[in-house]
Amino acid sequence: AGRVELPIQLPFEFADISRISILACGTAYFAGFVAKYWFETYANLPVDVDIASEFRYRAAPLRPGDVSIFVSQSGETADTLASLRHAREKGQHIVSVVNVATSSIARDSDVVVPTLAGPEIGVASTKAFTAQLSVLACLAIAAGRARGALSAIQERALVQALNEVPQLMIKALELEHESEPLARQLSESSNMLFLGRGTSYPLALEGALKLKELSYIHAEGYAAGELKHGPIALIDDTCPVVVIAPHDHLFQKTASNMQEVAARKGRIILISDATRERAACALEAHIPMPSMHPFTNPLVYAVPVQLLAYHTAVFMGTDVD
Repeated sequence: AGRVELPIQLPFEFADISRISILACGTAYFAGFVAKYWFETYANLPVDVDIASEFRYRAAPLRPGDVSIFVSQSGETADTLASLRHAREKGQHIVSVVNVATSSIARDSDVVVPTLAGPEIGVASTKAFTAQLSVLACLAIAAGRARGALSAIQERALVQALNEVPQLMIKALELEHESEPLARQLSESSNMLFLGRGTSYPLALEGALKLKELSYIHAEGYAAGELKHGPIALIDDTCPVVVIAPHDHLFQKTASNMQEVAARKGRIILISDATRERAACALEAHIPMPSMHPFTNPLVYAVPVQLLAYHTAVFMGTDVD
């Protein structure tokens, strides 16, 4: 219908909120990090994103009546639950984005927004990540409409973009053969970098985490603009650099970073809907992506990022689950 209809009743008005705090651990934290961009871009609403295990120890000032969102697949993450109780003591409205509706975090929340991802089979979070992103995207759209930051036309465009995600994910999965040949090359590496700008930065963090978690290869995710502030010193012809760069308004800036990597003989793996030629530098590999609305890039680009880690782990014989 072109509108976001939340299956819940919120005990607050987004128009009355001055700030949102998002608390989570691991991959759920990266989902929250993406949501920060969405809430600030589409709802004009400031967002703090914290690692739950650090949140209680930095004396963050919380205004009573504002909102804290807690993201967890299991709903039992001890650090996230402890942060929730701390936020409640500070007078926050508590919203949880969880997969297990009967969990401790859900029971202690004012509002539960279920991800409905089904049982989690593997330890590494995959479908839970994209389900969390989907829920947070809907919340951001709802906040944007409630605060007058989005018009009805803009809302319809974003909802339509979300409706197209399943088909785009199918197309991304059809490109799985692009990831498989890279597995042998990546398995021979001892260090890797993942780079991204905007919402692709949290995806770079997610890609590095998945590779570490599944294949035991050391990897780090960086904001592409930070490359020149230290990480570039690590790049040589033994270091694969995965660049997540949708062909959007940030692409040329990221292309400049790729050229810096190429100048140091770094091995660039580009994940993008842009052509190889637009990178204007030598690429070791290019995983071509379908074009889409920038809003939904994180949901779809999560697929090849996770598949890279999966196939590398399978090739190396580690236990993916």
